[in-house]
Amino acid sequence: MKLLAFDISADQMTIAVSRDDGAAAGLWELQGEGGAKASAGLIAGVLDLMRQAGLELRELDAICFGCGPGYFTGLRTACAVAQGLAFGADVPVLPVNSLLAVAEDARQQFAEAAGTLRVYAMLDARMDELYSAVFDCTGGLWTEVQGAVLASPEAIAITVQAEATTLVAGNVFGVYGARLHGIQSEVRQVAAAPKASAMLRLAPQLLAAGKAVPAEQALPTYVRDKVAQTTAERAAIKAAQAAGAHP
Repeated sequence: MKLLAFDISADQMTIAVSRDDGAAAGLWELQGEGGAKASAGLIAGVLDLMRQAGLELRELDAICFGCGPGYFTGLRTACAVAQGLAFGADVPVLPVNSLLAVAEDARQQFAEAAGTLRVYAMLDARMDELYSAVFDCTGGLWTEVQGAVLASPEAIAITVQAEATTLVAGNVFGVYGARLHGIQSEVRQVAAAPKASAMLRLAPQLLAAGKAVPAEQALPTYVRDKVAQTTAERAAIKAAQAAGAHP
């Protein structure tokens, strides 16, 4: 199987290419800055890794991209690039849940876990909120327990299952820290990200489940409806914060 994956839904841009066929086998990876700077480097990074892997875009079985939830600009850019590359090469697109990629990144780091692994995957959503979803992994196969939600750090509650190893994974610990009151002391916290290499490991299961789509049908998953507050909303929030600080 020959796959290309990239994600810019969070703080970093990650790109990876894998091939395992009669001609060669290997994994090629690249990491760079996320955000607005990723727009300039994404296509160049993709082409560089494809060259290293000795592959043409038309030879790929699928182009995987982190579809979100995550930073709006990154999601739109990744989707547009995936669509453009896939349309020109006539290959399918595989949208990959960015929180599922976080969970898979954590699973690889916690390789000693046996039986069922439950991962509470979280990504900073900015605006004092985070994205969260819950996944179980048994025998290397993932199932979604709770879909992506947008919540304040204080609203997150972790339920420890006796029959499963429980992890909380993501990039929220340094941002929200002690505000994550729902994380119990016995639950392991794992710094994890929606890496392109994690997406490549997820791809066979997702492709087998029929999750690949034609280029024109690939869409980001936003979860949050609004990307910015109005001037009036910001003023109201500041006024409420000032009133709370000075009763």
